[in-house]
Amino acid sequence: MRNFAFGLAALALASSANAQQQAPTPGFVQAVTPTREQPQTAPLTAAQQRTVDRLQAQALESNHAYEIVESLVTEVGPRLAASEAEARARQWAVAMLRANGFANVHIEPFTIPYWDATREEAHIVSPGLERPMVAAALGGSPSTPAGGVTAEIVRFPDMTALEAAPASAVTGRIVFIDEHMSAAQDGAGYGVAVRKRGRCAPVAQAKGAVGCLIRAVGTDTHRFAHQGGSSRQADGASLPAMSISPADADVLARLVAQGPTRVRLDITADIRENAESGNVIAEIRGRERPEEIVLLAAHLDSWDMGQGAIDDGSGVAIITAAAKLIRDLPRRPRRTIRILLAGSEENGVHGGAAYGRAHASEAANHVVALESDFGAGRIWRFDTRFSEQAMPYARAFQRALAPLGVLPGNNEADGGADVGAIRAAGAPVVDLAQDGTDYFDYHHTPDDTLYAIDPAALRQNVAAWATFVYLAADSDWTFRAPPAQ
Repeated sequence: MRNFAFGLAALALASSANAQQQAPTPGFVQAVTPTREQPQTAPLTAAQQRTVDRLQAQALESNHAYEIVESLVTEVGPRLAASEAEARARQWAVAMLRANGFANVHIEPFTIPYWDATREEAHIVSPGLERPMVAAALGGSPSTPAGGVTAEIVRFPDMTALEAAPASAVTGRIVFIDEHMSAAQDGAGYGVAVRKRGRCAPVAQAKGAVGCLIRAVGTDTHRFAHQGGSSRQADGASLPAMSISPADADVLARLVAQGPTRVRLDITADIRENAESGNVIAEIRGRERPEEIVLLAAHLDSWDMGQGAIDDGSGVAIITAAAKLIRDLPRRPRRTIRILLAGSEENGVHGGAAYGRAHASEAANHVVALESDFGAGRIWRFDTRFSEQAMPYARAFQRALAPLGVLPGNNEADGGADVGAIRAAGAPVVDLAQDGTDYFDYHHTPDDTLYAIDPAALRQNVAAWATFVYLAADSDWTFRAPPAQ
């Protein structure tokens, strides 16, 4: 596998003339081709290469990341946004980061609307048939009246069909969006399927519906529902909304095909304003350019069906373990490395937005930002969002990551939700893209546990993160476009 990765990396790093003559390999994302005026790649010094080799070797032998996530799920467990458990997670994080030798460890508090479902039930109640379904209330859903809401189901294969439907087909009914999700290495199926989670309630309410059901946003066939937030609050919708398991969605679809089918939704939601959440910050102070920041992010909260191991305990562990390896080097890097463990990501990316507000004055000092929030699968591709002038540096990173089986990607990186505010302020971002083929089998489910983490894959993640972060922090490379003259 490693030799194969080397070969692909070499192809992507070939001259622009050769790259232009060859068609991309199917399924392979070609790296951006340099202009002739640019050097093909920025060289590493001998000392930098020795340090990269050292960091990779140490990361691939260490179980430190696994120990961190094991501690989080054992000592804290699930961490619903703005809950008492999330508060305990912040205290756990402060203690953990201090024990690992990081500087400037502190909490930056903010408040958000709190939501938790204390009752979430869905039943098929057609004449002669009473059957419970495995269901989960979607984040932000209001409570139903006492005794629940009972109505006939109207099924749509996807959100587009609901949006095109006349109100007469929806009024007084419970909308059921039965859209399936496809598995993909890059998780591309999620962007399509998750739309129903956010849009079902406001669209259905506008057409006169009394409730909303969606097939779980996932790729598994297990009989559990996937949790997740909706855009109810942002869109002013007040419609009860629930996710049901794939097996129950299949049964419901077959019953609807046979004739009119009624369902009862019963939700009790605890909703409070101005609940306390917060971000946890830690740093390795740069030795020469401390004002310049390399930002590493993951989110500390989780949904509460599972343990929050892959979403996003693994991300917390990956970035912390990688930064710890760099912190333990004989010499600190030139630039500051800052860890952001964001709060309340799951119900609206509140922590990332709060970080953007709190650090707006130093947004221009962020050299690069990246987040680990896609589980713990092996990193298979490296994407950037750099200026054209900085593409030689992108290729230098690609070469350094190649021994870990990481392929060169494109220059269209997203960076991650919790660094979105910093990206919007102009900071370059990168994606160390994890293999998400089975990520949505576990995402927001009871199976989000330590069992979903492969320790070897976790170690490879740490090695890749340590490689990139060290080189970004110890260099004088600039990834932004120069100011206009």
